[in-house]
Amino acid sequence: MSERYVFDPRDSRYKTPFGAVTCGTEVRFTLRPLAREQFTACTLLIWNEFAFHSQEVELSHPGPGLFTGSFTAPAQPELVWYGFRFTRADGQQVWLGKNGYGPQQSMLSWQLTVYDGSSTTPEWFGSGVTYQIFPDRFCRLSVPDATGMVGNRVIHQRWDEPMVHRPNEKGEILNNDFFGGSLQGIRSKLDYLQSLSVTTLYLCPIFEAASNHRYDTSDYMRIDPLLGTEEDFRQLCADAAERGIRILLDGVFNHTGSNSRYFNAEGFYDEPGAAQSKDSPYYNWFNFTNWPNKYDAWWGIRTLPAVNENDKAYRQFIISGQDSVVRHWLRAGASGWRLDVADELPDDFIAEIRSVMKEEKADSFLLGEVWEDGSNKISYSRRRRYLLGSETHGLMNYPFRNATLAWLGGGDAADFVETMETIRENYPPQAFYSGLNILGTHDTPRILTLLGVDSSLQLDSKDARADYRLSLREYQQGITRLKLAAMLAFSFPGSPTVFYGDEAGMQGFEDPLNRGTYPWGRENTDLVDFYRTLGKLRKERTSLQQGDITYLQASGGTLVFRRTKGSEVTVTALNAGDEPVELVLSWDAPTATDAISGQSYYVRDGLLHLYLPANGGKILL
Repeated sequence: MSERYVFDPRDSRYKTPFGAVTCGTEVRFTLRPLAREQFTACTLLIWNEFAFHSQEVELSHPGPGLFTGSFTAPAQPELVWYGFRFTRADGQQVWLGKNGYGPQQSMLSWQLTVYDGSSTTPEWFGSGVTYQIFPDRFCRLSVPDATGMVGNRVIHQRWDEPMVHRPNEKGEILNNDFFGGSLQGIRSKLDYLQSLSVTTLYLCPIFEAASNHRYDTSDYMRIDPLLGTEEDFRQLCADAAERGIRILLDGVFNHTGSNSRYFNAEGFYDEPGAAQSKDSPYYNWFNFTNWPNKYDAWWGIRTLPAVNENDKAYRQFIISGQDSVVRHWLRAGASGWRLDVADELPDDFIAEIRSVMKEEKADSFLLGEVWEDGSNKISYSRRRRYLLGSETHGLMNYPFRNATLAWLGGGDAADFVETMETIRENYPPQAFYSGLNILGTHDTPRILTLLGVDSSLQLDSKDARADYRLSLREYQQGITRLKLAAMLAFSFPGSPTVFYGDEAGMQGFEDPLNRGTYPWGRENTDLVDFYRTLGKLRKERTSLQQGDITYLQASGGTLVFRRTKGSEVTVTALNAGDEPVELVLSWDAPTATDAISGQSYYVRDGLLHLYLPANGGKILL
């Protein structure tokens, strides 16, 4: 017997309220086992993981085949696991958990997230459109001169040159080739970004660093001179704000660069760093096992020495000081931070960042890099508390990306729904609506390449992948599927996110091949216009920004869902299958209009008959 006939936590007939709850909320349960089971009693079994506390609640038995009862959620944020124990007339007991009936007491498999409802989340982030920029590769205004800068920098003279992807003679990947994109270059393209209805610019690191990706920070208080100056940053923020665009900065606080002024392995900076003197003010920031050559490093990469986030001086410098890194750049114009490798930052470190951000700029937004379901994530043998109200406002929604790719690759739309409904059930509502809904980032292959490339191709070497460009057939297939993916992202709760150049048809496999220069003057203009249409739609439709979501159909390649806010309704109907699909949808208006093509459809007797071509979709208003 399917447990959904007995208990379904996503159905209000069985559990209210839906999903995560605030502290102290009364949660009601109703179970409806078939009468033939002849259960005489039912007990709700509770396990509070953080408090390490169990609880049992006897449910009432008002009639055959019915058990009801409630319990009050803990007064403090908690991760609750629950299940049920039934007793038969003969005294035999059986347990019910997420995976069905079982004979063991280890069936506490349903999750209930209990979060602090007093905390608030800025609505501007999740409602709007995010555009991620890898600063060195977006736009340059002139060929820069790197003389006197940290690191052994190589400058490409031509914007369209291939990037360096091979290791040097020592087997090291230095990422030290630069193209010279700048903050002024980004500023010069603000009108273009505004035409895409972008509301948040998420910038990969912009602080001084030896590498082109700048995740090896050399100086947290200085803009990398290839990108410009602090004044350039302030002007970018001011000009962006005039267009309704906010700036989200990348905070890399788990590690620095070995060439940073704090570690200073090569002596670039005048002040002695931790690798030069134990008397350095930065010495205690790092964990040496044999000074100065053996130390903790991020994933063992020697150029990325890990910091001790519990060091008081380091915390004061990054977070709590009067002119801390977090405070300084918020005051300079930033509207939020994205925390790189949030899994490797202590919970109280993240919580302190959020507290200072709220103090400094009340509507600032804190985003965490987490690749899984962040509500129950375990990292370094510890359950994390990202979404319980005191840490991040939202997370990078990699589960959305993975589920979308699986569906577009021939998977079942029902699996996409199951993945997303699990996230919706586990996340506090404000966190679900504040996800960074990505299709690609600087850490993943280009979405167009993934959706277009023939999976049977043998591209075993990095050289082969660097040189490969999609065939015409692959490119057309990729564009078709990318449009479906974009329609899904721009219609879904959370912020649809465009990795720079995806809207222009950029290609590339894993990094650094996914970090090419934006093809100004060589864009796929049809695709850019398509993204403009989606951005305009997202901007105009409050139902797409904040509306409830209801799935109308999810089977095979067909995915149909409705977003509702007040009287405004938007329905997204997508077909990722290779055959056309005919649908019949209930419709409470005399006509429906496809927002993409502008075509209108007449509704008869409250029913909309809809034809979806193979690999096609519509957004109906």
